[in-house]
Amino acid sequence: MKNQRIFPAIILLGFGLFFFLQQNQYSFFQGFDTWPTFLIIVGIAYLFQGYVAKDYEAILPGVILTGFGLHFHIIKYLEVWPNSNGTFILIIALGFLLRYQKVRAGLFQGILFLVLAILLLFYNKIVDWLGILESGAGDFWRFWPVVLVVYGLYLLIKKR
Repeated sequence: MKNQRIFPAIILLGFGLFFFLQQNQYSFFQGFDTWPTFLIIVGIAYLFQGYVAKDYEAILPGVILTGFGLHFHIIKYLEVWPNSNGTFILIIALGFLLRYQKVRAGLFQGILFLVLAILLLFYNKIVDWLGILESGAGDFWRFWPVVLVVYGLYLLIKKR
């Protein structure tokens, strides 16, 4: 990592503030003294490392950790927030797309995860809209995860 001071500094600041607020039992901190807050702190440290120290490879783990931590907090307070696998895939897609802005690599993965997230988040609406359950194409929808596995294996085995 470039500029090694930023990441540990943010970790120490975040954890110190976390334990200080927990120890003094501030009422506004109630509900946030859980493990998702640790994900957010570490994720923010990675984001600072990525954007402030210009270590752009840290953007992806920063977005993923911060996003997952926020997700686990938000689902407790907002009923409209989707609690499905698509939400996690969407956060990963956002990470790849934000990283792409800086390093110009990972656009394909970002778009692939974005499409997958949209399919997972709106699966029932897409199926209803296309009327797939009545047609023979319903078999594809049942086995589309196999396509992902096969393509992933292809990428692992393919020689560059």
